[in-house]
Amino acid sequence: MATAAPFVPYAPFTPDIPPEAAAKRFYDTVRLRRTVRMFSDRPVSRQTIEWCVSAAGTAPSGANKQPWRFVCIQDADLKRQIRHAAEAEEREFYARRASQEWLTDLQPFATDPHKPFLETVPWLVAVFKLMRDDDGGQVYYVNESVGIAVGLFLAACQQAGLATLTHTPSPMGFLAQVLHRPEHERPFLLIPVGYPADHCQVPDIHRKPLDQIMVVDRPPTPSAAPAGPADAHA
Repeated sequence: MATAAPFVPYAPFTPDIPPEAAAKRFYDTVRLRRTVRMFSDRPVSRQTIEWCVSAAGTAPSGANKQPWRFVCIQDADLKRQIRHAAEAEEREFYARRASQEWLTDLQPFATDPHKPFLETVPWLVAVFKLMRDDDGGQVYYVNESVGIAVGLFLAACQQAGLATLTHTPSPMGFLAQVLHRPEHERPFLLIPVGYPADHCQVPDIHRKPLDQIMVVDRPPTPSAAPAGPADAHA
């Protein structure tokens, strides 16, 4: 039978400004985050990546199992192998796997199977989800846990002045093969991380306004239709 974990006093973060201002300051940083496909080869220190992964590692997870692995790649040959494998899957996607509706939705972003940025960026971060822990134990809410960790990683990169791309070639099994990951680790996401190119451009998209993404409490219940006479269906 598992024993209860020891408890320690909670040490909350207290901003040096009112909470409304602190929340807006964070928003003003992350609202500038954009998906980038035009990267510079400007170096990014390993320490910077380590801090960003450390931030990701603070994410909540089911039963604190922390079912994630961030494999950080800077080796040029590995990046080349990943690019070639990813482009092979992307060619299949654009030629056969994607529906016409999906391809139409992608047209505004001018994407195609060519992914030169996978070699240009100083770092590729391959995120794996653990289907069991390293000791063989059960894990819980894996996709939710890893998704939250990735969100924190992206926010940390933005805070560090870095650009990112959430790249999802499908299927991604080649990542486990190229990176020699064990069977219980499954590819979740590939994130190029670096600085944007000097000539970098991004699509002119707009975020949904707050009133389209936030609901407070619940909408009022529609009024019931007035009842008819008791003998209306007699």
